[in-house]
Amino acid sequence: MNTRKILVGGTSIALLALSLSACGGAAESSVSKGCQPESTFKTISAGFLTVAAPEFPPFASNKDGKLTGVDADIIKEFAAKNCLDIKVEPTSYAGTIPAVQSGRADVAIGCYYRTAARAEIVSLSDPVYTDEMGIVSESGVKDIKDLESMKVGTVDGYLWVPDMKKVMGANLTIYPSAVEMQADLKAGRVQAGIDGFGSAVQMYKADAKYKVVGATADPRVVASKEPAQIGFPMGKDNADMTKAMNTSIKSMKSSGKIADVVKSYGLPQSAVETGEPRLVK
Repeated sequence: MNTRKILVGGTSIALLALSLSACGGAAESSVSKGCQPESTFKTISAGFLTVAAPEFPPFASNKDGKLTGVDADIIKEFAAKNCLDIKVEPTSYAGTIPAVQSGRADVAIGCYYRTAARAEIVSLSDPVYTDEMGIVSESGVKDIKDLESMKVGTVDGYLWVPDMKKVMGANLTIYPSAVEMQADLKAGRVQAGIDGFGSAVQMYKADAKYKVVGATADPRVVASKEPAQIGFPMGKDNADMTKAMNTSIKSMKSSGKIADVVKSYGLPQSAVETGEPRLVK
């Protein structure tokens, strides 16, 4: 999924040594002698956790045979806690959920929104972090009311788009992707852009001219108050694995591990404050 696309098939801890996987991707060894798993559950391949991973930094990346990103680091920690090696099933974003549905992968990574539609076809973990509404500008504007007098761009499919259309009217330009929006921002055709915080941090990290800040909560824009929760999609028929994942997520939140991972990739610390589980309708 494109993290912007909430209904498309889409809106961590590199301690592991590399080996080759049967599916041709990278596998990283997490098992030590005498390892005692945190939970008991079945996987597609005994002793392995098969992970469907699109190329979508900063959440998932498998370049040069090294699995990295927010979701990747968290899922590697989950595998290590359960004495599993990782096999990577490389996919396109649109192909990741089908890989889990069809039984080619145990779990998917890549900033997947917890949506009601998605919950009908896969099992979703408890929320791991949130995908906050990020504003990109030279001045560092963070209040939606301050955007109203500006020409602003955003990307189609995000949760805030319907509300922002009402707020901004003709001053809002909607782009098919963040690439087109970035081009217009740099050309001065829009003065600010709205994107998922993590995606924006990745896209503008090499350009000090632009600041990425989280949008201040505005009652007119629901997504600014309740950002989408991110979870891990898993097979519907593996309730034990979903339970194990939730156990691990709870443990990693309590220990501060998820907060450390989120911080290491430039996401705001507030992203780990997910609140109670909810689904995007």
